[in-house]
Amino acid sequence: MDKLLAMKVFQRVAVEKGFAAAGRALDMSPPVVTRLIAELEAELGVRLFHRTTRRVALSEAGELYLERVCKILEDVEQASELVSGHSAQLSGVLRISSDAALASNVIAPLVSGFRDLYPGITLDVTVRSLRTLPIEDYDITLFSLTRGTDLAVVARRILQSEAILVASTKYIERRGMPKTPQELADHDCIYTRRDSDPIRGWTLWKTGDAKKVIEVEITPILMANHTDTLLKATVDGLGIASMARNIVQPYLASGEMVRVLEPWVTAELVMYAGLPSRQFIPQRVQVYLDYLIEYTREQLKI
Repeated sequence: MDKLLAMKVFQRVAVEKGFAAAGRALDMSPPVVTRLIAELEAELGVRLFHRTTRRVALSEAGELYLERVCKILEDVEQASELVSGHSAQLSGVLRISSDAALASNVIAPLVSGFRDLYPGITLDVTVRSLRTLPIEDYDITLFSLTRGTDLAVVARRILQSEAILVASTKYIERRGMPKTPQELADHDCIYTRRDSDPIRGWTLWKTGDAKKVIEVEITPILMANHTDTLLKATVDGLGIASMARNIVQPYLASGEMVRVLEPWVTAELVMYAGLPSRQFIPQRVQVYLDYLIEYTREQLKI
């Protein structure tokens, strides 16, 4: 029995929840799939699947075995890529997890340029909820945190940015530019809501002087936990919003938006790329990270 092949078949049966479906995915006949699983179970001395006429489900032993098999197969793949990483043509699927804001405003704009350099690499992007960080399930997991937050994961710093106050030129022409943080209370404000957290207003300080902090109470006319919704409303002239500078930089450069109350900021942010391991980083992951860092820093002219 080819032990590695049997592990791959076992993993696929578990994912597809069926022998026939696994066979189709692996281009194998169902009898071959069945035989390999039977041989694997005989060698291990345990039943890996509960089988009925309608479904296939992992046994308790199968669930434990799957966890280790996935890690083994991942290590095998990464080891192969490590020694073949100097080939002229990089290829394969790069699995990326990201929240909606980073997917729209960081990942999407650089896809075309990255594909021009590495046409053999396919990007598979999964947009996740704000609170989940499934780092072990993806090659790269992009996320942002306020500066100083402790990290309990393997991560590479991509970019340090700031959350700043911005508004569209249309809004400023209509309502005027506030001259002090206190004047924000008299303006239409757009607020980023964090799940069910209460409205806390904005905390402002000047760049490079975090000791002098001002708390500003606001009454938002729009609240949302979705950055693209807030961004569109801001561009359309609804009000003043606090957003990451790397996200609004293209709008500032084009003149669609202007910065409000410079040099005041509302947060210091760091964007990270979470990695499942420090060892055996695939070459396609490395070239993507290098491109991502160069692209985002060039956008901010850092």
